[in-house]
Amino acid sequence: MKKFLVSGIATALFAISASSMAADFVAGKDYKVLANPGTVEVPGKIEVREFFWYGCPHCFILEPHMQTWLKKMPKDVNFVRTPAAMNPVWEQNARGYYVSEALGVRKRTHLPLFHAINEGNQQIFDQASQAKFFVNYGVPEAKFNSMYNSFAITSKVAQAKKLAQQYQLSGVPAVVVNGKYVVQGQDATVTDVVSYLVEKERKAK
Repeated sequence: MKKFLVSGIATALFAISASSMAADFVAGKDYKVLANPGTVEVPGKIEVREFFWYGCPHCFILEPHMQTWLKKMPKDVNFVRTPAAMNPVWEQNARGYYVSEALGVRKRTHLPLFHAINEGNQQIFDQASQAKFFVNYGVPEAKFNSMYNSFAITSKVAQAKKLAQQYQLSGVPAVVVNGKYVVQGQDATVTDVVSYLVEKERKAK
């Protein structure tokens, strides 16, 4: 009986602690409030948009936490990945990302590319190296190259640039919640803050 009582108290204290942690998230410290909110892709859903670059070690560290969060993502949330194209090198990877998405291989290549660059020390940053990487996933080099500088891919890259500017991003990783809040960091706290903000937006509806 005593054992169950202690266990129950511990569980209650944990719940109170978790609630207190969520209540402690404050604007200007744990997240940034955007002066000019952006629009969301799917009206009626709470948007969570992750900006990243494959060569960013901080993005690589954050990725497992994002993957865990995605497995329990609420149904009223729309998650969008956006490859940051904030300089010429990053833009090369952004183009590769959108080509992989257009060809339907993005789900199979996203994590392997992260690992190849950050753990395998492979320099997969330009068009040629990316084309060779995607060959391993059934994408012919000619097909990759034909789409790399296409109008459709260029338009998506331009949109990614525009969003990064609109959200006043200075670096990555950055997670934008419902076009209103920016959360930055590389540990599990990021997803805790994101969940807090999602709930905040849900209550505001």
